[in-house]
Amino acid sequence: MMGEINFRLAAEKDLESIVAMLADDVLGSKRERYEHPLPNSYMRAFEAIIADPNNELIVACEKNEVIGVQQITFTPYITHQGGWRATIEGVRTSASVRGKGIGTKLIKWAIQRAEERGCHLVQLTTDKKRADALRFYESLGFKATHEGLKMKL
Repeated sequence: MMGEINFRLAAEKDLESIVAMLADDVLGSKRERYEHPLPNSYMRAFEAIIADPNNELIVACEKNEVIGVQQITFTPYITHQGGWRATIEGVRTSASVRGKGIGTKLIKWAIQRAEERGCHLVQLTTDKKRADALRFYESLGFKATHEGLKMKL
């Protein structure tokens, strides 16, 4: 049985756990570098995120163990009468708690945070290879209303 789950801004001490979760799946294992010590690129990204008031790297914790992570970026737009949007990225849970509702709690927390920040829309993407993730997000009320495009540089 899961204990109480707390959400907080990530701290530097959480970075290793975060990268481990990001690397612990089929797609993440191909693009992340979970090694000791961690590549400096992770620390540089972490420092940029925490310095930006429109970015929040959030961890879900059970007691002192980090069991989930997500990044929320708040962006002002000229469209929608100058409205703000929240973009959720990098959602992962620890393998030890998958299927126990932590992902649902993370996303619901992010939606509440977006409402607190006055956002009119919450958006996210998931890789087309992640059929389970797509079903998960749809079960939470997300709709595939747009076609997303990306270009690797």
